[in-house]
Amino acid sequence: QILIHQKTELLEAVTGFETCNQYELRNIMGQRIFTAKERSTVCARWCCGSLRPLTLQVCDYSGREVIHFIRPLKCTSCCFPCCLQEMEVQSPPGHTIGYVVQSWHPFVPKYCLLTESREPVLKVVGPCLMSSCCGDVNFQVKPLCESRSVGRISKQWTGLPKEIFTDADNFGIQFPKDLDVKMKAVLIGACFVL
Repeated sequence: QILIHQKTELLEAVTGFETCNQYELRNIMGQRIFTAKERSTVCARWCCGSLRPLTLQVCDYSGREVIHFIRPLKCTSCCFPCCLQEMEVQSPPGHTIGYVVQSWHPFVPKYCLLTESREPVLKVVGPCLMSSCCGDVNFQVKPLCESRSVGRISKQWTGLPKEIFTDADNFGIQFPKDLDVKMKAVLIGACFVL
């Protein structure tokens, strides 16, 4: 299991001006194992909001980049099935190990986790309602047949003041048993797409 905590930016909370997001990835014991920093332009943050093109650099405790995520400008509307969300996952940076690709569905958010050769491995299926008052929102990790849940990504409820005044989120990832380390990195990418 990995916990992903988005750092609350004071400037963003006070002014509403979207800043580059920063995250801490922690193990189940609460120990920091990685940090992640967003790279995006001011124009993209202002004009595109949460759909902006960006890169995320995941670094270990010594500051060495171990995973690199690239998300181009796309949309999530069910009216535009030809322009859905996608993220490339590289580890080490420059070497593609997989992709997260949104699958079109009119009501439910669905994502497919692909290998470097774009072969599907797993799916992430969200709830019909993407928000929950005073509770977690769970996205199920499923095999391609979607017959059962083998893992989970949870957007965790952080309390009313934080939910109202910031867009900083906390996520938990419960990995499927015996999942390849490359696909674990792709699943972390899926969490950042969500």
